[in-house]
Amino acid sequence: MDPQTEILKPAPEPPPGPVKWLRRLVIGVVGGTILVVGIVMIALPGPAFIVIPAGLAVLSLEFLWARRWLQKFKAYLPERFRRKPEENKEADAPPRNAPEGRQSLP
Repeated sequence: MDPQTEILKPAPEPPPGPVKWLRRLVIGVVGGTILVVGIVMIALPGPAFIVIPAGLAVLSLEFLWARRWLQKFKAYLPERFRRKPEENKEADAPPRNAPEGRQSLP
């Protein structure tokens, strides 16, 4: 089975009756609230890039559309944050104005 199909398979079904309805409602409210807070954090200060996927992860427990969006986010994220080898060398180098050793206190 390919990874795309594996991710999009439906979540396990909860017991029938009001428990299923209540679970879906709680996941929808909690995940939706987290997602809305993350979207608001795009304009306001806050870690939107962490909160939005967290909301999608909660919603993906019950909703297939959220699972698809989360998968698209996961596919998009590594490309944007991947460093090139030249950048790694520069990031690991000490600052240019750093002193050459420890200085003793007077």
